Amino acid sequence: MISDQLAHEILRLFAVEKWSQGAIARELRLHHSVVARVLSQTSPTPPKPQHSKLAAWLPLIEDTLAKYPTACASRIFEMAVERGHRGAPSHFRAFVAQYRPRKSTEAFIRLRTLPGEQGQVDWGHFGKVKVGRAERKLVAFVMVLSYSRRIFLRFGYDIGMAGFLDGHQRGLEHFGGVPRVLLYDNLKSAVLERVGVAIRMHPTMLNLAGHYGYEPRPVGVARGNEKGRVERSIRFIRNSFFAAREWSDLDDLNAQALAWCDGLAADRRWPEDHSRTVRDAILHEQSSLMALPADQFPCADRKEVHSQKTPYVRYDLNDYSVPFRLVQRTLTVFATPGEVRVVDGQEVVAVHVRSYDKHAQIEDPAHLEGLLAHKHGAKRHRAQDRLIEAVPQTRELLVLLAGRGDGLGRAVSQMMRLLERYGMADFTEAVALAHAANTPHPNNLRLLLEKIRHRRGLPEPMLAPVVTHPRLRDLHVRPHALTDYDRLLAGKSRTPKENDHDD
Repeated sequence: MISDQLAHEILRLFAVEKWSQGAIARELRLHHSVVARVLSQTSPTPPKPQHSKLAAWLPLIEDTLAKYPTACASRIFEMAVERGHRGAPSHFRAFVAQYRPRKSTEAFIRLRTLPGEQGQVDWGHFGKVKVGRAERKLVAFVMVLSYSRRIFLRFGYDIGMAGFLDGHQRGLEHFGGVPRVLLYDNLKSAVLERVGVAIRMHPTMLNLAGHYGYEPRPVGVARGNEKGRVERSIRFIRNSFFAAREWSDLDDLNAQALAWCDGLAADRRWPEDHSRTVRDAILHEQSSLMALPADQFPCADRKEVHSQKTPYVRYDLNDYSVPFRLVQRTLTVFATPGEVRVVDGQEVVAVHVRSYDKHAQIEDPAHLEGLLAHKHGAKRHRAQDRLIEAVPQTRELLVLLAGRGDGLGRAVSQMMRLLERYGMADFTEAVALAHAANTPHPNNLRLLLEKIRHRRGLPEPMLAPVVTHPRLRDLHVRPHALTDYDRLLAGKSRTPKENDHDD
């Protein structure tokens, strides 16, 4: 950009002093394209080239641009080459740019609305944030009342239909009423298809509008000025609220946003009358809004999912547990920004807090406990059942292992070997310590058993012989009391004395 004084000097030298563009550029130490641009923008017609080799091609350039205003300079250069031009393409393209038709500057009428007549809705994007192992887009749902400029702001990680509907419900409840018209950009959540003046609105969007009784009205394509109030509000939010803002989680950020909407944003000057504030305009507009309906519009996103062999269903990169009886079934997920409900027909079978992590398992312990109980009833003689029968406290450890996704078969076999090696008393004590410390892995049990033996001053027990036969390996034998053997040995030691006495 150059100053107005310099632009006026360029015009004076060209129009009054009759200097050439090259002489003006050399004298004022400017690039020749800057001089040409100033002259083309201020003159009704571009200056005719004088003593230029390209002057002969000016009729071709003007005729082509008159018929095809958007024709590329490279294409016009090829047309000139086909007719005998031998110059450089860069010089030719700069020459074409001087004669390309300029778009006339469009003037806009300042739009004014009546109280309660109109609101405007849009999304604002605020970069990306790390949520666990996932990287999520931080977006803001913004709704503005056109008359009072009252702002509703709510942040989230989802720009889908669930967040769109939830933002409408919360925003209208925050305003305490409904405007008669809501303006939208060409969002996929609002406009599915647009061909000329024909518009196909999203059916869920129409249901929302019918529930609250307002008219959804999309603005023209590339006509951001029609919803300038929400556009300026997003810029105001970006500079006045979000810049240098510190927040711990999404709930904290939304709490701060709501306080900002009711505080600083409401106390700013009202653009229509600087002697009043937005809060004053809100009080005037409140009575003109339509009343809210008695019931809320369902805002959940609906999706059909299929559970595999494990009792989980996947939604938005995460797995949510369901009762084990529903494996290999098609279920329905209803998700809101804060909750995930799994439904089988008309029955709600699982309710979880929604996670925005990646590859996380969100579980209900009752679902896994039911699975273990079911397996226990189906196969009574499995190793894990024998382990639970011997030491009932190991059931809690198995539940913890299953919840972490660890394999139970190998863990149970390791626990059985530890039980046989260290004995019932030490193993039971180690299981209680592992459950209290929430460390159910067999390696932790082994370390606890070694500490118990070391604390008692006992040596490490001898390793039991490895049994390879499957029937013998699965056989569980309870140890016999050794007092009977002591009595037998005592009886043998007395027998010789009795025989000597008889002699």
